[in-house]
Amino acid sequence: MDWLSWAPLGAAMLHMFEEFVFPGGFMAWYRRYRDGGARVTVRFLVIINAALLVACLDIGFLRHRTAGVIYWLVIAAVLCSNGIWHAWASYKSRGYSPGVITGLLIYLPMTVFGYIQFLRAGKASAGAAIVAGSVGGSYHLWSALYHRTTRG
Repeated sequence: MDWLSWAPLGAAMLHMFEEFVFPGGFMAWYRRYRDGGARVTVRFLVIINAALLVACLDIGFLRHRTAGVIYWLVIAAVLCSNGIWHAWASYKSRGYSPGVITGLLIYLPMTVFGYIQFLRAGKASAGAAIVAGSVGGSYHLWSALYHRTTRG
């Protein structure tokens, strides 16, 4: 199942393609969605997305270590949370949020599949999966706090 270790990297790349290339327009959409969204700049998006790609790349390199499995679970939960956020944002804005398609069709099933595989194979305990899911899934909670408390 080595491919599963690299799946977050491929999924993140496809998601970023949807957000910024085709159909693209995430930054402009987000600024409308967040009433200006001053904290979402090109620099911010480059840094946050580059950090995500590095994290996903690290998962592939750590694939044969226990830490790699836990890392996968955390990052997959971040990605899944992001997909759910895009769905919520599409619902709230009554329109297409760039990233919602890959978020729901790739991030969500990949995360569910991976959690099941790692738990069934005994590569992660239920407790570790719960903690990893909670940590990764909390990304949008503290991200929302950041965007609310640091306007302009």
